Amino acid sequence: MDTVSALAANLANLAGYLIPFLFVLTLVVFFHELGHFWVARRAGVKILTFSLGFGPELFGFNDKHGTRWRVAAVPLGGYVRFFGDEDAASTPDKDRLARMTPQEKRESFFFQPVGWRAAIVAAGPIANFILAIVIFSLVFMVFGRQEAAPRVDQVNPASAAEKAGFQPGDLVLSIDGTRVESFADMQRIVGINAGVPLTFKVDRGGVQETLTATPEMKEIKDPFGNAHRTGLLGITRSVAAGDVTTRRYGPLEAVGMGVQETWFVVARTFDYLGGLIAGRESADQLGGPIRIAQVSGQVATFGIGALLSLAAVLSVSIGLLNLFPVPLLDGGHLLFYAFEAIRGRPLSPQTQDIGFRIGLALVLMLMIFATWNDVLHIAAM
Repeated sequence: MDTVSALAANLANLAGYLIPFLFVLTLVVFFHELGHFWVARRAGVKILTFSLGFGPELFGFNDKHGTRWRVAAVPLGGYVRFFGDEDAASTPDKDRLARMTPQEKRESFFFQPVGWRAAIVAAGPIANFILAIVIFSLVFMVFGRQEAAPRVDQVNPASAAEKAGFQPGDLVLSIDGTRVESFADMQRIVGINAGVPLTFKVDRGGVQETLTATPEMKEIKDPFGNAHRTGLLGITRSVAAGDVTTRRYGPLEAVGMGVQETWFVVARTFDYLGGLIAGRESADQLGGPIRIAQVSGQVATFGIGALLSLAAVLSVSIGLLNLFPVPLLDGGHLLFYAFEAIRGRPLSPQTQDIGFRIGLALVLMLMIFATWNDVLHIAAM
């Protein structure tokens, strides 16, 4: 009976991770591919397939334009297949292209002007950024955001804050000239500036003081036991009445906040990559599908608002990753199109083939490394 109970509990945990993961990933992938699809349709390109997932089809339908909309068995991505593609990776069907009539060429992606091809490719990542802004905006309007005043409650002994002279009751006004409106604003600035001296203006009993503190890189654990490395001052926030509020935003203000949140994810990603190259960050923070599934399940316990916010963050990450100038990714295609626009003719098929092989190797290595990190992360919990 214990074995049956344990098995049932494990299946329940798996479902608890799997369902939120599929929701988040499907939402992000759908809008990425919809970006490619929408612009391609505007360009007059014939679209054979719009697929969520890979492998055997589970179910689908044909629209009035002849596009097959399908949901496939392996839900780890998706693709849009254009007229003239040989496969889901948009490999040109050279024999088919060589036999196309003038009318068919007008409907083929590969015979479109370079500007249209670039627009179709860029539309996927752009759709991801737009989706993130929309989700963040809706979350701010519907669920609001809990805001804590940037007031110090306690100062940890021997911390960077104590060394800088922070005192309980200090209200942080700005950091390096940037206005601070909430404790979260302060955490974000401090978190990405470990080892960097920062100038704080604080209100101390009605008198403004200037303090200089250098955040220390520390490893902390979230409520689910996941470890994160971030810059810390060593202070806790005030939870006194009046210092913690929940604020909902109007449409225009929410959109502005959505843009800010999206930009923050982009900036934080580049900060992390820069720190990785400089040796300040650890590569073990890179995660793959297993980590995403785990985090999705954990975040879902906080409610739909938190899960939607995770989808927005993932959408930005996928959009940004796809813009990296690596052959096989959207950014690699855009790089080739840039060379074509400058040279007046495409790169040779041999050069493009070598580039795609290198890109495939890099992407596979990244996936293997991220998955290995996931395994080590779960084993260490």
